[in-house]
Amino acid sequence: MPIITAPLTTPPGPEPGPPVLLPEIGYATATYTDPSGQVWPLTDRDGGWFTLADGVSGLGAASYELTSDKHPRGGARLRHAQPQPRTIIWPLFVHGSDHVDFLARWRALATAFTRTLRRGPDGVRMPGILEIARPDGGRRQIEVYYQEGFDGQSKRGYYRDADSAVITLWCEDPYWVDPTPVTVTREASTPSDFLDPFPSVSSSQVLGETVVHNPGDVDVWPSWVITGPASLIEAAHAGTGEAFTLDPDATAIEHGPLLAGQQVTISTDPPQVRYQDGSNWIGSLDWPGATLWGLAPGDNPVEFALTGAGPGSSVQLTFNPRYETA
Repeated sequence: MPIITAPLTTPPGPEPGPPVLLPEIGYATATYTDPSGQVWPLTDRDGGWFTLADGVSGLGAASYELTSDKHPRGGARLRHAQPQPRTIIWPLFVHGSDHVDFLARWRALATAFTRTLRRGPDGVRMPGILEIARPDGGRRQIEVYYQEGFDGQSKRGYYRDADSAVITLWCEDPYWVDPTPVTVTREASTPSDFLDPFPSVSSSQVLGETVVHNPGDVDVWPSWVITGPASLIEAAHAGTGEAFTLDPDATAIEHGPLLAGQQVTISTDPPQVRYQDGSNWIGSLDWPGATLWGLAPGDNPVEFALTGAGPGSSVQLTFNPRYETA
């Protein structure tokens, strides 16, 4: 699933600085974006605070809870592997030119992390975003909530102009996400004029078979944008047999075929179907047989079919790859 973040604003300190050696992942830089959209560099030693890399943990592969069944000939057989929420330990050293300077930075950072536990105007808690960036330009992000640790170390001389906080961050989804989405678009071709009197679409475009590659380590749940004209939309995963059909003329919505330029957006996690005006079109799917399928790592053979397609018809599939490690 893609990550939702607030718009980024100017960082309160300098740029993240050169990469540092972090346990489990190697050289990288780190930033934290709080729910308000403020970006906080975490690995720049000149910014007033920096990461104590030796204490960082929780950036490796997710942990799993295994469910097994006893085997009659001895041992057991794995039935299910359930990924567990991730816990990240992130020690920060905060310093200032004097006590007032230090205290202002300490309080600002504490607020930035604990803000993840406050409900917004809509009553929803928004996570922060921890991002790990590689020297080659690659980035991976994870949504985090503050759990504990911003209480200082109470060592002699600390909390005068410096102190350290060993922060525990809790992650609902244990997987890291590439913030750059993968988008696959298939569009209608020019209709033929004598082989078929109706608009046609080649197998490499909207109708027919195609392959969607998921470069990540785990399944992803894409979103779809269907652009008309189209009177019926069918999407199937040829590898698993899972499929769904969207009928814009279904009794539950009473719209009629999609006209040129009209759009419907389908989200697979959580399941949601919205027309371009925001109205709920979940009733347009062929329940109870509909399965809003995901994409496994690697190549996924899929089939698209748009009945009544013509010039301008398109299917756009978008997802953010997910990874076990940062």
